[in-house]
Amino acid sequence: MNVIDRKFKELIQEIKSLKEKELYHRMRKNFDQVPDEIKKSCMDFFNKFSYWGTLDPEKNNYEEIELKQVALFYHIEDFVWLYDHLGDYRSKKTLYSILNNWYNYDFTTTSKTREYLFDDYFDLDLVKCNKEEVIVDLGAYTGDTILSYLKNYGTDSYKKIYCYEVTPSSFEILKENLKYYPNIECRLKGVGDEETRMSLNNNEESASANTLVSKENGNVEVTTLDLDIKEPITLIKADIEGFEQKALLGCKNHILKDHPKLLISVYHNNEDLWKIPKMIYNLREDYKFYLRYNSSPVYPTEITLIAI
Repeated sequence: MNVIDRKFKELIQEIKSLKEKELYHRMRKNFDQVPDEIKKSCMDFFNKFSYWGTLDPEKNNYEEIELKQVALFYHIEDFVWLYDHLGDYRSKKTLYSILNNWYNYDFTTTSKTREYLFDDYFDLDLVKCNKEEVIVDLGAYTGDTILSYLKNYGTDSYKKIYCYEVTPSSFEILKENLKYYPNIECRLKGVGDEETRMSLNNNEESASANTLVSKENGNVEVTTLDLDIKEPITLIKADIEGFEQKALLGCKNHILKDHPKLLISVYHNNEDLWKIPKMIYNLREDYKFYLRYNSSPVYPTEITLIAI
């Protein structure tokens, strides 16, 4: 047992020793000890996005802490399961740092585990690619991930790339940015667990955070990867603002038959971090799981599950 194994075990034991209300008040106490400027930074960040709940101590609004407490109290064994199924020390330390940040508002370990060496998704020690790759980019935005892929692996490192994007303005930029590269197909569609139509909910901060919502007569076509792509897929990247679980359900046949590399964002709520690995594991037990994150150590987002 190494030092992170011991620290993780101690953290889990401490959380398990607390009753639900005790856990909430302990987390509140830890937050209260954070410097005021960092409290304001957290409040501003959480209130800009709708993923984790709002936070406004002056109005006695601690929804974000309440939701984190619920996640830790009711799913602590799921986090233990994930820790036991992570494939390297770095991933285990990353998970420990995230949960320690949630519970203790500790920023030291998150500073140490933040990704500095590799671009998002493309840890070159883990993600090996070649000229036969058939890549699917869910949440392609303006092509930033594909351009990063080409930079890291080369322009001869794929056979076909499919890009899915739901925001029309971003879609036009996506096509423009990738127009000089062959065999890249851009599709103005959402991807989920069924064929349907939905509406676009625009985020005021960034079009990259636009989400899909269920409404009658929606103007966004939504499909599934199992229906939309018939050839074998070798790599799927998904950063689709909380729609990742539905997208995985809609590509289970590709996962079962093709065993693609999966690069999945697991930070858009408090359950994806453990639930998405379990979803994949329940389909195929031969996947190995890794965690990397690249964001502010004050609140770790941009968390990627790498399933190989």
